[in-house]
Amino acid sequence: MQHFVIVGILVILMSILTYLGLDAIGLAKQMHPVAGSAQAASIDQLWNLEIIVISFLFSLIVVPMIYSLLVFRRRKDDTTDAEHIEGNTTLEIGWTVAPLIIVVIFAYLGAYSLGEVRRVDPQAFVVNVKAQQFTWVFEYPEYGIVSTELYLPLNKQVVLKMESSDVIHSFWVPEWRVKQDVVPGRVTEYRITPTLEGNFKVRCAELCGVSHYAMESSIVVTDDAGYNAWIAEQIAIAAAAQTPEGKGKLAAVQYGCVGCHSADGSPLTGPTWFGLFGKEQTVLDGSTITVDEAYITESIRDPNAKIAPGFTSPSVMPPYPNLTDEEIANLIAYIQTLK
Repeated sequence: MQHFVIVGILVILMSILTYLGLDAIGLAKQMHPVAGSAQAASIDQLWNLEIIVISFLFSLIVVPMIYSLLVFRRRKDDTTDAEHIEGNTTLEIGWTVAPLIIVVIFAYLGAYSLGEVRRVDPQAFVVNVKAQQFTWVFEYPEYGIVSTELYLPLNKQVVLKMESSDVIHSFWVPEWRVKQDVVPGRVTEYRITPTLEGNFKVRCAELCGVSHYAMESSIVVTDDAGYNAWIAEQIAIAAAAQTPEGKGKLAAVQYGCVGCHSADGSPLTGPTWFGLFGKEQTVLDGSTITVDEAYITESIRDPNAKIAPGFTSPSVMPPYPNLTDEEIANLIAYIQTLK
């Protein structure tokens, strides 16, 4: 009995020390990054409880093993047989039933946490999200706004209705904890209530192609005044963008062009649009072409027709056969302004 008491005390001490050690490095309480949503609370609580149980189970294995190696090791010159021990039915039932109870408890806690994460607020508003290699596009259907930046008000639930136009992506904001796959041909919902004001990043957490690493967009969580001011500004911008180049700039956001083609000369997956129109360049087949309306139109309809130097063949750009002639003309008008 003395050994059981000593091992029991050591297991408790080891469990506490293990938990405190994990807490010290920021793992036990998910200290980094800081929680930024109402949904994060139940997730962090469940995570913390799991770390406590893991610390105990780790100690329950390691402590008796080390104690046995030290206390019950065979002494020098000891040639006696060890004591013969038969199976212990009570112990076997115990270590079968106890884990089963723990699993059932965590199943309940997991279901409860999922319920909290998906709890519906009847006052929630909708933002449509389009995922596309390699960009996120956000549409506010109530206001007719399209943006590559997600603006949200503080302490109000939003329902993100997400679609992918190509491959599987995954919407993940570490501060919000919740992660949701975005699957082609389906609309997936993501409910979140931001509780922390500031600037954040949404990342794609599903390997989606050569520029997966760059599939990030800015998220701004602000108070009602800041949110309403941004909405008013975007409505004014949308109203003013009635020229062909303005419509083209908006289409570049809507169709995800800005995810691969920069407007300022910075390198992305595809050629930059800055200074592109009217440029003379040699394509992969060795011919020299002028970047004009015909070339850009052909590149949109069939990206593999004439690939620009420095880019892979076949092109990673998907064809856009559904774009109307007017939409392509608007895009070209916008590209012509980037000088």
